[in-house]
Amino acid sequence: MSVTAPQGFRAAGVVAGLKDSGARDVALVVNDGPSRAAAAVFTRNRVKAAPVLWSEQVAKGGRARAVVLNAGGANACTGAPGFQDTHATAERAAALLADSAGEIIVCSTGLIGERLPMDALLPGVDKAVAELSRGDGGLAAADAIRTTDTVAKISFRQGAGGYMVGAMAKGAGMLAPSLATMLCVLTTDADLDAAALDRALRSATAVTLDRLDADGCMSTNDTVVLMASGAAGVTPDEAEFTALLTEVCGDLTRQLLVDAEGASKAIAIEVVGAASDSDAVSVGRSIARNNLLKCAIHGEDPNWGRVLSAVGTTEAVFEPDQLNVAINGVWVCRNGSFGDDRDKVDLRPRDVTITVDLSAGPHSATVWTTDLTADYVHENSAYST
Repeated sequence: MSVTAPQGFRAAGVVAGLKDSGARDVALVVNDGPSRAAAAVFTRNRVKAAPVLWSEQVAKGGRARAVVLNAGGANACTGAPGFQDTHATAERAAALLADSAGEIIVCSTGLIGERLPMDALLPGVDKAVAELSRGDGGLAAADAIRTTDTVAKISFRQGAGGYMVGAMAKGAGMLAPSLATMLCVLTTDADLDAAALDRALRSATAVTLDRLDADGCMSTNDTVVLMASGAAGVTPDEAEFTALLTEVCGDLTRQLLVDAEGASKAIAIEVVGAASDSDAVSVGRSIARNNLLKCAIHGEDPNWGRVLSAVGTTEAVFEPDQLNVAINGVWVCRNGSFGDDRDKVDLRPRDVTITVDLSAGPHSATVWTTDLTADYVHENSAYST
């Protein structure tokens, strides 16, 4: 069901010829209303792809009729011609839907630095509109936005009163978004205005998708869109809706984590005892981006010294002789020195938990990352060839 689980949404995923593999590569998600309320968050990368620049303007209006997405090309660093291509894509979808291009969000993913083949993309938009459905359309759309993803990522939940939240996402590399993770479309048939959607989306992504840091590389294209059709006729409590949305985003975060490029370990970095939330996140990100530690975890070596080394590069409040570290439940470091026998740590399972206690306050945060493998290096050394 994916993005079509809520009432009022249709979707499609089609083959346009953008991918050399011949797989689906253009997706479309349409909101049939009655409401068109929408919100979105985007990459914080200062180098933004043309579709991000376009969609940021659309999102400011708080309304969206549809999202057009393509794989097979990022349309990033393509100058004015690339922006014109995004505009043309929105215009094509709007014309077919008898609507305004100013309410069409556009997303692209793939290789940076090349223009899209518009002679293939625009007919792909035509085909997607023709194949819109509420049945198989959601799964087809989720499949169409994949690049190096090995599986489609979807999620849906039902809220009190019968309203639904549905979602699809893609992302397997460049997962360090600062507000979003690659491309994600969230839908709901709850009746909420754009301001409420924006608050809920920012709250949900801040503790889920924004905490996924697989390789420390921030994409030029990251976009998360939330659209509400209002078709269920239910206006949920905002806190309740935010909690449900957070649950869906958390599910997607886990799916993105376990399918990250070349990864053999899914690592949760729990930072506790921090003086502030920002300190906890800062420490978590520093550990997540430590390549020496990521290599150690891949080799199933509980090298806690590399954890402390990463903590020490941050501006977080802590005393070095009060740091404690546990790996998969074994406190291998106590008070900044050796603790329990590291041989007690079992790193054979795919899931790994690293807990760092800063002993500086009541705040905490979890950041997710992966190990660094030869498969990751191989996949990214040959990405454009």
